Amino acid sequence: MDYHDFIWDLGGTLLDNYETSTKAFVATLQYFQREADHDSVYAALKVSTDYAVQQFAADLPDFLGEYKQREKEALEIPCLFEGTEELLHRLTVVGARHFLISHRDHHVETILEKTGIRHYFTEVVTADDGFPRKPDPTSMLYLKDKYAIESGLVIGDRPIDIEAGQRAGMETYLFDSMDQLSAYIFN
Repeated sequence: MDYHDFIWDLGGTLLDNYETSTKAFVATLQYFQREADHDSVYAALKVSTDYAVQQFAADLPDFLGEYKQREKEALEIPCLFEGTEELLHRLTVVGARHFLISHRDHHVETILEKTGIRHYFTEVVTADDGFPRKPDPTSMLYLKDKYAIESGLVIGDRPIDIEAGQRAGMETYLFDSMDQLSAYIFN
C-alpha cells in the first residue's frame, strides 16, 4: 500500500446521496411548479448544487433554501456505498489515517455518526471551519500541514475534488466504486 493518509469527500464518495438529492431537487422544482427530468438533474448535481440551480431555477430566489431543507430531511437516513465501512476498517487496521472534507455544515458529524463511521476519521473539515470551497486546496493544505501528510490520497467523485488534491500536491483518485478503489489502493 502506497498511502498512509486518505482525504475523503462525503457525498458521492462515501455517502450514496446523489439519488436522494436528485429526488429532493425534483420535488422542490415541482413545489415551485417546474418540471425537469431525473437524469438531467442528477447530471447537473454531479457538477455542483450551484450549477444545478443555475440550470433549473436561477430565477427562483427561494429555491436553494427550500431545496436544502428538503435535502437535509431526506438525508436523515444516510446510506453509505456498499463496502465503505469494510474498506475504512481494512485501511485503519494497517495504520491508515482518514480525514474528511465537506462543503456541508457541521451536520456532517451527525451523518457520520448515523452511518457508524465517525470513529474512523482523525478530523472532519466542514463549511463551518471557514475554508474556501473545493477546488481551492486550502482545506487540504491545512490537513497536510497539521498532520504532516506525506503519502496521502485524495478520494472524490467530482473533478473539483481531484483538482483540489492536485493543487495541494497530493495523489488523487476519481471515485467509481469501493471495489475499484480497494483494488487501486491494495494493488
